[in-house]
Amino acid sequence: MSSLNETWRQRSLAAVWHPCTQMKLHAPGGAALPLVPVARADGVWLYDHEGRRYLDAISSWWVNLFGHNHPAIREALTDQLNRLDHVMLAGFTHTPVVELSERLAAATGLGHAFYGSDGASATEIALKMSAHHWRNAGRPHKNRFVGLAGGYHGETVGALAVTDITLFREAYAPLVRLAATVPSPDVRAALPGEPGADVAERAARALAGWLEEHHERTAALIVEPLIQCAAGMAMHDPHYLRRARELCDRYEVHLVLDEIAVGFGRTGTLFAHQQAGIRADFLCLSKGLTGGTLPLSVVLATDEVYAAFYDDEVARGFLHSHSYTGNPLACRAALATLDLFEQTDALRRNEATAARLAAQFAPLSAHPRVRHARQQGMVFAWDVASSLLDFGRRYARHALEQGLVLRPIGHTLYAMPPYVIDEEEGAWLAQGARAALEATLAEEDAGAGLVGGVEVRDGV
Repeated sequence: MSSLNETWRQRSLAAVWHPCTQMKLHAPGGAALPLVPVARADGVWLYDHEGRRYLDAISSWWVNLFGHNHPAIREALTDQLNRLDHVMLAGFTHTPVVELSERLAAATGLGHAFYGSDGASATEIALKMSAHHWRNAGRPHKNRFVGLAGGYHGETVGALAVTDITLFREAYAPLVRLAATVPSPDVRAALPGEPGADVAERAARALAGWLEEHHERTAALIVEPLIQCAAGMAMHDPHYLRRARELCDRYEVHLVLDEIAVGFGRTGTLFAHQQAGIRADFLCLSKGLTGGTLPLSVVLATDEVYAAFYDDEVARGFLHSHSYTGNPLACRAALATLDLFEQTDALRRNEATAARLAAQFAPLSAHPRVRHARQQGMVFAWDVASSLLDFGRRYARHALEQGLVLRPIGHTLYAMPPYVIDEEEGAWLAQGARAALEATLAEEDAGAGLVGGVEVRDGV
């Protein structure tokens, strides 16, 4: 008789098309990476139907902040469901969306909030707003975009235009109007002894040269502040953000900051760009916005941008919507998440948690096959010297055997756990992560075939 886990695996494979996945890799047998049927979750743990638990070390694709099934968020959602489930935001408003917009404005210095459903939607909203702003300002020729090499901003057609990861956009190239790219300030490009700020300055000079030549047709520069996550957790010095802000001001180009992955405390501050002391023209937020409970994204814009759309003519308004824009349940979850930052003094507590995890990860960081061990706040990353083309898939399978959800990006292993991870759970994570690495490298050293798998954002 099939187990409950196996039953749900089979039903899922028969009915569900899973995201960012070559489905054949989940087929039974061979070197497949089996689907994990999750029955419930609590704190940092996911539980399958047979009671086995897995530490969610990547926060379920970087969305979970304060642990699964947090009572405060759950209670807020239950209360909201008893009041108002949904109403369209065109011609109507409601308490949660007003209060959330006010609190985000107070936290960022940016004015009106425009809501979407996910990170890619936020990217598209920001790009459309930028180009439409310049059109309303009488400069319709400013409708091109520039981003960083290795940048990732989502997988819808508009977002793919500013995503510089070939795997994601190659199949859809005929549909995409590609943006330009300039060098990344990735600190891994440092020359021997070169500080990260100097790497950032070199990249900023390249940006300056590009904008000097192309600013007349450029609407916006889009940047992931401090960490380019899908590029293998490429980290950079805040100096780049300061220079980017200066150059965008000089050449009249919008600065779009994509904090979809790095916002809400991941990098040590509430928002990553705050470490550079700058303000965006557009700030894109999602993932952790609701604490990992419901899909919601938001684009915050300056008052100057908003004013360019304020007019009697309908065509000069921002013509974008979806039916669940500003959903009350999602907004209420976001409000409960912001409350938790204040009630738990999360940013200060994260400093201690990050330092403890860094010490627990020390044996992994010192592993002879690890390169560029690095950390930014609650994000940790290690590049692994391996010739296995399917390193990520093999490592993920061994991590599951250790009771861990860890999915490398190519040959970059990373951890981005929920903020509530305690000392014992951190030790479980650190020891299991190293054990999974040893098991993966043992396969390579034993002469395992170099199986060419499809490496996507999380290595599946």
